[in-house]
Amino acid sequence: MDFNVKKLASGAGLFFTRAVQFTEEKLGQAEKTELDAHFENLMSRADCTKHWTEKIFRQTEVLLQPNPSARIEEFFYEKLDMKAPSRVTNGELLGKYMEDAAKEFGSETPYGSTLIKVGECERRLGAAEREFLQTSAISFLTPLRNFLEGDWRTISKERRLLENLRLDLDACKTRLKKAKLAEAKAMVPDFQETRPRNYVLSASASAAEHELRVAQTEFDRQAEVTRLLLEGISSTHVNHLRCLNEFVEAQAAYYKQCHFHMQELQKELGRLPNAFALNSTPSVAPAGSASEGITSPVETETLKIEEVQAPATGTRKAKVLYDYDAADSSELSLLADELITVYTVPGMDSDWLIGERGNQKGKVPVTYLELLS
Repeated sequence: MDFNVKKLASGAGLFFTRAVQFTEEKLGQAEKTELDAHFENLMSRADCTKHWTEKIFRQTEVLLQPNPSARIEEFFYEKLDMKAPSRVTNGELLGKYMEDAAKEFGSETPYGSTLIKVGECERRLGAAEREFLQTSAISFLTPLRNFLEGDWRTISKERRLLENLRLDLDACKTRLKKAKLAEAKAMVPDFQETRPRNYVLSASASAAEHELRVAQTEFDRQAEVTRLLLEGISSTHVNHLRCLNEFVEAQAAYYKQCHFHMQELQKELGRLPNAFALNSTPSVAPAGSASEGITSPVETETLKIEEVQAPATGTRKAKVLYDYDAADSSELSLLADELITVYTVPGMDSDWLIGERGNQKGKVPVTYLELLS
């Protein structure tokens, strides 16, 4: 018990000494040991690494799991060292709903058969997303988390210890300075009176010098340990660079899979009979597609549509992808999903074809068409 009280008192005294030293430094009443410029640069680089690693880590979590409730649930499972339950992706859930709806509407109907095809595709997209999330969590999020919760905590702990030892060192310097100042100002009235006093002052200065040497040794040792840890940030950057490349590869593979599945879906839908009704609600061309900003070529002023005749050979059938409103009388308005006859004439721009629908004829943009064999 006595030992614990003494230890507690000693700790309280050390804390008080550091607090006094810190306060005097802030008030400009005490000197502060400055670290060299290289050491300061290392600390600044480490702080910058921690700051941006944390931001990248948090935003990547949001990207991979936008639902904050799900992120909190995964966080608690992780802290409790428990495996989180398997979660169905939104794509898989949408695919299931589409397939269930197809059973209700009838899988033989055009709408039902299309729902089945799209639902199967959505399930495949959801499975690809699940694989991407797992790969990204292992190859990218985990290394970033390990740095923030492992390496950075160690660096922070050693930096705090270095700062405490620096305060102790500067406090020893202050005590030694005061002891020497008191010794220099000591008055000497006579030899009999001042010998004990001078002896005490000299002993006090010697003790302060010893404390300073010990504090300086401990500070230098801790500075070297901290320096080595800070220099390890370069290795951290190399590791994070490798993880970033793996994350990009995982993203590229995921989007490549999605693109492949959507292309296959489009082909399957194109083979379904009566998959779309001709009198359906006009669809809108996607924003940013090639359909925006299409204008008639320059030769529209000289080309007279009524004089154009269909060639004996070279005509083809084409399926209209999007609605198109004719800009002038030389063009032919289109409805999405209808079939028209198209052909080209000499001198026309390669972005345009002549389209015919019954007795109607006019120029049509190639980007709005899917040419059929």
